[in-house]
Amino acid sequence: MTAARLPRMTTSRSPLPLLGGLAPDAFMKRYWHKRPLLIRQAIPGFSAPLSREALFALAAQDDVESRLITHARKRWQLDHGPFDIDALPPLTRKQWTLLVQGVNLHAPAVDALMQRFRFIPDARLDDVMISYASDGGGVGPHLDSYDVFLLQAHGKRRWRIGAQRDTTWLDDVPLRILKNFEAEEEWVLEPGDMLYLPPGYAHDGVAEGECMTYSIGFRAPLEQEMLQNFLYYLAENAADLPFARHFAGRYADPKQPAVKHPAALPDAMIDTLISQLERVRWGQKEVEDFLGRWLSEPKSHVFFDPPEKPLSTSRFVHEVSTRGVTLSAKTQLLYRRNRYFVNGEPLEVPISARSTLRILADQRELDAAECADFEQKDQEIVEILYDWYASGWLLLGPDAKGVRKLRAVRKKAG
Repeated sequence: MTAARLPRMTTSRSPLPLLGGLAPDAFMKRYWHKRPLLIRQAIPGFSAPLSREALFALAAQDDVESRLITHARKRWQLDHGPFDIDALPPLTRKQWTLLVQGVNLHAPAVDALMQRFRFIPDARLDDVMISYASDGGGVGPHLDSYDVFLLQAHGKRRWRIGAQRDTTWLDDVPLRILKNFEAEEEWVLEPGDMLYLPPGYAHDGVAEGECMTYSIGFRAPLEQEMLQNFLYYLAENAADLPFARHFAGRYADPKQPAVKHPAALPDAMIDTLISQLERVRWGQKEVEDFLGRWLSEPKSHVFFDPPEKPLSTSRFVHEVSTRGVTLSAKTQLLYRRNRYFVNGEPLEVPISARSTLRILADQRELDAAECADFEQKDQEIVEILYDWYASGWLLLGPDAKGVRKLRAVRKKAG
C-alpha cells in the first residue's frame, strides 16, 4: 500500500474544526493534560476509512497487535491475536470487542487521519487503535495513563466519564476495570464526534448497536522506563562517550592486605567503583542522542517492506523529480537542531542536506517541486533518500497533479 499524501502543516494559531474551532495552541493551553473536551462533529460527515472486514483482516496478521474482549454472564475474558475470522464471535452476539493496535501503520487513510494530530510533537504521538464492538460491547470503566482522542467512526457509543478518586480494581479479571466507577458526565457520540481525555480520567464506553471507535493515543513512558533505557544507552555507548578515557584499565589492588574473612566484600573494590561512578558524566548532547534514538525506534512487531525490484539510482532521481517522496507510515524521523534520527539510528547529515530533511521530517513528504533539482544538488541527499527507499523507509509519491488536487480538497475540508 502507498502512504497517503499529507497537507502542509497549519499554524498553531489557525482554528481547526478538529478541535471544535479552537486553535492548537489554545487547545494545548486550556485542555491538554488538564481536562476533558467533547467536540461535536470534529470531522463533519466523517465516514470510517476502514471497513469492518478490512479491520478483521488486519487482526489476522502476525505483525499486527490485536485483542479480543468478551463479557458474558458477568465474566470478562481477554484473548490475544492474531485471530482468524472464524475465531471471532458472531456479529449477532452482544458484548464483545476487538481492539486492533497500530492500524495507522497498515492503512494509509488511517495514517492520514493520525497526521491531523501533529500539532503535538511526533515524539509523543503513538498510534491509532481501532475498537470494533458489537451491541453492548466495551472494555469496562478504566483509566488510561496517557492522553487520548476518542473519535467515533461508525455507529454510536455511550461514554460516561468522571474524575475518579477511588482507583480500586476488580479482582480476578484479566483487565484493569474500576470497581467503584462514578460517572459525572455522559454523552452518546455519533460518527465525526470526538472526546478528548487527559491521563487518569476515568471513562467507560459502551456500544449502542455495532460501532467502531478510533483511539488516537500518545506515548507517556514511565520515568523509571526512561531512566533505565538511558542507563542502557550509556552502557552500550560507553566506549564512545567522553568519560570513557577514565576507564581504560582494569581493577587493581596492589595494597590489598591479607584477610581473615575472605567472603567479605573488600573495601578497596567498593571505594574504587564509587570513585569511577563519580567520573561518569553526561550532558545535553548525550540526552538528545539517547532520546532521538529511543523515541524513533520502531516497535518490536514493526517490519519494513523493501521494494522487490528497486529502481536504479538514476531512475529513482527521475521518479522523485516527477512524483515526490513520502515517508513510510512505519518510519519515524526526528531531529534536534542539526542532529537527525531515523528508525532508531543517528544520522550524520551534511549541511547541504539538512534543510531538505527537516522539511521531510515535518511534512513527512517532499513534493515533486522540492525534488526537481536533486540531480543538481549535493549527491549526499540523493544517497540518503535512495538508501531509505531501498530499505522500505521511504516511498515514491503520486504524481504532482494528484498531490495538488488532494491538498485542495483537504484545505477546503479544514
